Amino acid sequence: MKYILMFAGTVDEQEQWDKLSKEELDEAYQRVGQWFETHSRSGKITSGAELQSPSTATTVRRKNGKVTLTDGPFIESKEVFGGFAIVEVKDLDEALDMATSWPGGSMVEVRPLVDHTPS
Repeated sequence: MKYILMFAGTVDEQEQWDKLSKEELDEAYQRVGQWFETHSRSGKITSGAELQSPSTATTVRRKNGKVTLTDGPFIESKEVFGGFAIVEVKDLDEALDMATSWPGGSMVEVRPLVDHTPS
């Protein structure tokens, strides 16, 4: 089964992350890189990406046929997503095992992907 692991934390954690020294940031990225390398070598991670800071977001809204573009992360949430990985594993338990070992933040949302292949 394919799942998406969405890596998130709080707005406060993002602000703390942004204040890390170069050495602290390098160490954090090394732990995250090792996690990706381990799971990529095993064939479980099929794709993924890190997102730029929430301040780079542009929000597109449609209401009553009118489209509005707004600079900034205006989805109402106290959490921010930092990146994601698409994984292919045997079941939810295996996806959850991967998520519990994530070293990069305080939250990972795990969701199955919809399979649109014809039966």
